[in-house]
Amino acid sequence: MSESDAGDAVPLLEVRSISKLFGSFAACSGIDLKIAPGEIHALLGENGAGKSTLVKMLFGVLAPTSGQILWQGSPVSIGSPSEARKTGIGMVFQHFSLFEALTVAENIALSLDRSTPLARIADQAAELSKAYGLPLDPHAHVADLSVGERQRIEIVRALLQNPRLIILDEPTSVLTPQEADKLFETLMKLKAEGRSVLYISHRLEEVQRICDRATVLRHGKVTGACDPRRETPASLARMMVGSHVADVVKTTSDASGPIGLEARDLSAKARTPFAVALKNISLDVHAGEVLAIAGVAGNGQGELFDVLSGEYTVSDNNAVKIKGKAVGQSGISARRLLGAAFVPEERHGHGAVTTMSLSENLVLSRNSSDSKALLAGGPLRIIRSATVKAATKRICAAMDVRKSGEDPAAGSLSGGNLQKFIVGRELDRQPGVMIVNQPTWGVDAGAASRIRQALVDLAKAGSAVLVISQDLDEIFEVATHVAVIHDGRLSKVYPAAELDREKIGLLMGGMNSASEAVHAH
Repeated sequence: MSESDAGDAVPLLEVRSISKLFGSFAACSGIDLKIAPGEIHALLGENGAGKSTLVKMLFGVLAPTSGQILWQGSPVSIGSPSEARKTGIGMVFQHFSLFEALTVAENIALSLDRSTPLARIADQAAELSKAYGLPLDPHAHVADLSVGERQRIEIVRALLQNPRLIILDEPTSVLTPQEADKLFETLMKLKAEGRSVLYISHRLEEVQRICDRATVLRHGKVTGACDPRRETPASLARMMVGSHVADVVKTTSDASGPIGLEARDLSAKARTPFAVALKNISLDVHAGEVLAIAGVAGNGQGELFDVLSGEYTVSDNNAVKIKGKAVGQSGISARRLLGAAFVPEERHGHGAVTTMSLSENLVLSRNSSDSKALLAGGPLRIIRSATVKAATKRICAAMDVRKSGEDPAAGSLSGGNLQKFIVGRELDRQPGVMIVNQPTWGVDAGAASRIRQALVDLAKAGSAVLVISQDLDEIFEVATHVAVIHDGRLSKVYPAAELDREKIGLLMGGMNSASEAVHAH
């Protein structure tokens, strides 16, 4: 759809001067937006730009402070998600809302009219999934499905309510390249039917590929609109952050440094019915290397991080070594004292306690490894407040952490800014070994560039860096070497230069080796 077509037609959805205040803070300020029928419209912006707040108002989760929402030219008030669905708006959130112990049909039924028999829902889901190229078995249990299949449930659940507008929040963040291609085919079918899509993504190449128009938010305001097909990823990123986004400068490694992190035949039983067992994992990360572990979510990434960080120990002490010292039976603090640092996937509650301040979170994570610097006294330790506050300020400055006050609660920061703080908190120690799980998940282009460059620079300075990531763009930007985890097993390690997106995608889908992937290609 051309710009002129979009402007002449009556918009399916129009937002006029909509604002949302939290106290005196304007999360959204005077936003105007038009989405035409049959249009795939991108919503772009840094973390904290106001995207989530805006779509929550469109879906009835939040009430606007001021402004107006029009549906097919008429003003509407959307007071709840159920009202949004009745209006014709569906949404697929970045975090799925599924019960693993229930079947596909049972999960879908939870959001539909209770009067509809489950058998009818199963039939409708099967018909719809086939029609849109989203193959699903309505009788399968969610626990047995891949992440890509789980996303299909959310999309089918939304489509069963016959929406005219579907909001997708970071829809490809958990998909292989092949699964993402299938999703794009589905979106094109929806567009051909005259349905509209509001597409939120940090993957700018995708936006260029499938979106007709883009609206850019920065600091809660619209700063531009464009046809993304006429832009480049660099120009789109520049619109988002208001300045040039630096490319990550990667240095090659000959792996000549000593081994910083080692795993040998590392195995761990599944801790819950829906967890993944680790099976005979072996890897070496040398000083100066960035080893990236790719994989579709739910294939053992979290479990691997847990045993490498010491959050969960294993019976074989020699299964994990840090700088040559066996630590398989040692906890996190013991591994930190050897010069290791860790960034878990989940920011809220795992990487940081959201109700505590940034400085308090710093003390929580570094009270053992940096006890002499941060604490004073004998058995009853006293926090050196000035030192802790200075360290917090230093980290925020180094990582450009944007916050509402000098030392706010961690939960008051946007996801991207909290992630920058958590990564910066670990980098500030200049660790000899760094293990990071999903370092830039849900983070905007500017923050992602800063985090990725910091990891590359850490390796360049002589540290061994292990990055677990589902983002292939990220992997190619930072990695010197790559391995793929699938069903708790790790592939052999390849020099990053030997792999491309399709080969990694095939390995992520269960291919046993790169040679098989090459043959399939």
